[in-house]
Order: sequence, then C-alpha cells, then structure tokens
Amino acid sequence: MRTMDKLTHQQLIERQKNQSFPKLPLTVVLNNIRSLYNVGSIFRTSDGIGVEKLWLCGITGTPQKGTSNNSCLSPFGGEERSRIEKTALGAEKIVPWEHSWDILSVVRNLKQSGYQIVLLEQTKQSISYQEFEPKFPVCLVVGNEIDGISDELLSLSDAAIEIEMAGTKNSLNVTVAFGVVAYHIRNCLNQTATRKLPSPFMGEG
Repeated sequence: MRTMDKLTHQQLIERQKNQSFPKLPLTVVLNNIRSLYNVGSIFRTSDGIGVEKLWLCGITGTPQKGTSNNSCLSPFGGEERSRIEKTALGAEKIVPWEHSWDILSVVRNLKQSGYQIVLLEQTKQSISYQEFEPKFPVCLVVGNEIDGISDELLSLSDAAIEIEMAGTKNSLNVTVAFGVVAYHIRNCLNQTATRKLPSPFMGEG
C-alpha cells in the first residue's frame, strides 16, 4: 500500500507559485453582505476557484484602500476593514474587485453583456444547484445573510439555485453556500470545455 506523504506548508506555497490557471467566465456580485469576515472568506474562495471579478455592492465592505487597483470609498473604516484581510489572507490583493452602491446598474450591465444572471436564493422557482447547468459567462449573485437577495433583482434573473437542507436550519452560512455553488459551476465548465481546466494535482508523483 502506498504511503501518503503530506505536503509541508512551504511545499504548498511553492506549488501554487508555479501554477497558472485561466480565470473562469464567472463574475460574482455580493448584495449587501454585512459581515466583513464573510467578505474576506468569499475573496479567498474566489481566488481558489478562479473568479474573474467580484462586485462588492451596497453596504458590502471593501478591502483597505491600496490593496487593489480600485480606489473607491468603503462604507467601513480602516480598523473594521482589516477584518476582511484576516479571512482573505491576501486574496483581496489578487482577485479583481470593484464597489458600487447601485447593484441594479451592475447586474443590468452584466446581463446586457451576455452574462447569465443566477441568484443563490430560495424562491418558488429555485432548482437544486446540482441540477443547474450554467451558460457561460455567468454572474452569480449572493445575498445578505438575513434578508437574502434584494427583491428588485428578481426580475433580472435567468435562474435561481439553492442548496438542499436535510436538517432543521433553512440555509448554510453564506460563505459555505457560495463555496459549494461556485465549485459546482467550476466543475461544470471543466466538464464542458474542449480542454479541461488544469489541476494543481497534475504531475504529482
């Protein structure tokens, strides 16, 4: 039986330095995400998946000024915004992002540019994320931790997807739900692309 060899932290860093992955035709719009820790976590997951851009809309906090080529004003002060960096762990310096108070304009523009507008939301028309077949490019809209996605966005959507819950709680933490759905979208692209997305595990002995 082959012995498993765990990679050291330094080996993991070196492996990622040598990787070059194409960005997904996937833009993510955050609709009034109130927790800065959640924003940071979504940055980190977006980096891992290969999201092309994050739109931080409404009250959604932004990273510290200077960590991106974006220079917009944040709704939060520097001390509070440092919470994003705690969970993003540097991903906020890598993933392209932009802030807008007008989420309707952002989503309308993406729709007019040919993006499929997909809501991560529980509606009467929602389907399981596992049944969802994305039509790229995709704009995934993620809503507020309590109120979900703003009602005015419903009419702009092409699809709504949700994650089945087997217990008594009706939803997952927004960052967990985002990770589940975003990796599903990545896997769908991987399966339909003429050339599969490279894997960080290719070439491992």
